[in-house]
Amino acid sequence: MSLSSPASTVDLAAPEADSTATPAPGETPAAETAATPSPAATPDTEIVSGADTVREDIAERSETIGGIVNRLDGLAFEIGDWRISAFDVLFTVAAVLLVLAFAWTATRLVRSGLRRLPQLDSTQSVLAEKIATIVIWIATFLFGIDLLGIDLTALTVFSGAFGLAIGFGLQKTFGNLISGIILLMDKSIKPGDVIAVADQSGQQTFGQIRKIGIRAISVVTRDEREYLIPNENLMINQVENWSYSSRNVRVQVPVGVSYNTDMELAEKLMLKAAAEANRVLETPPPTVWWSGFGDNSVDFTIHCWINDPEDGVGNVRSAVLKNLWGLFKENGIEIPYPQRDINLRDNAQMQALIAALGGREPPSPPEETAPQ
Repeated sequence: MSLSSPASTVDLAAPEADSTATPAPGETPAAETAATPSPAATPDTEIVSGADTVREDIAERSETIGGIVNRLDGLAFEIGDWRISAFDVLFTVAAVLLVLAFAWTATRLVRSGLRRLPQLDSTQSVLAEKIATIVIWIATFLFGIDLLGIDLTALTVFSGAFGLAIGFGLQKTFGNLISGIILLMDKSIKPGDVIAVADQSGQQTFGQIRKIGIRAISVVTRDEREYLIPNENLMINQVENWSYSSRNVRVQVPVGVSYNTDMELAEKLMLKAAAEANRVLETPPPTVWWSGFGDNSVDFTIHCWINDPEDGVGNVRSAVLKNLWGLFKENGIEIPYPQRDINLRDNAQMQALIAALGGREPPSPPEETAPQ
């Protein structure tokens, strides 16, 4: 009896045929069942995946430091599928500080470099600084996201509401930012300009623009008050710019003289007083206009020009009037006092007052006749 009979051969090969047989409908193959991982084997979601990369790299380079890092990574808490460890927190804080330091240093270096370029004027330099600052901070933000390895898809649930809140909250900020850039591009407002501003009481004064910031411009007045005016206000409101196309500003000095004065001499003295003031320009020359005939004097207005309005206009008026006072004194020209004509009604009380002042008895009133 031989063991290698055909029947025996068929019987021995039968199990192999069964193992590769097609499964019945509705059944799952054994190989696929073994390859599918169980739900318990699914790893937790890491929000800051960059921390894991750094931790693994440190563990490969140094066992001592790697052990410390692994211990910090073991101190973790879970929120749903998210896992946050102590090492993740430390890594995030260090990365944020590093990125902020880089952005701050890069901004200062770029500003310093742009201010040294002779090809750029003050307005172009400020505009270039603003654009460079925006580009640096956007690039820094993207670099920080990449460095931390933050999975932004994990925050898609909150992105809509968060973006809407940021849009409403920063609407004015972005509006002022764009307004500042537009003002610098068309050069209607630039650092060093002298503009008229109004305080809280509505009184208008003038000041010089010190700088144009992201949110507002800084205007310094002659009394060292600093106004912070939002950029958007300068776009939608009327602005009086004293140095937009020319720095020449006309100063008006009102003067009144007596009706008995030699008017031609008075005009010559006014022109001389204006010409002798330090800051008054020779071209265009000072002029004198008749303003009108007042109650007590003939009114004039001295017009003189200056080209440094940031130094004030009140001190120019003071210098002209001081010179004019001395010239009027030397030439005997009178600056009149207020004069008024008083008309008094004549009655018994007035007659009694006049008599008392004159030292005589007041007239007796007429006797009344009794009715018959």
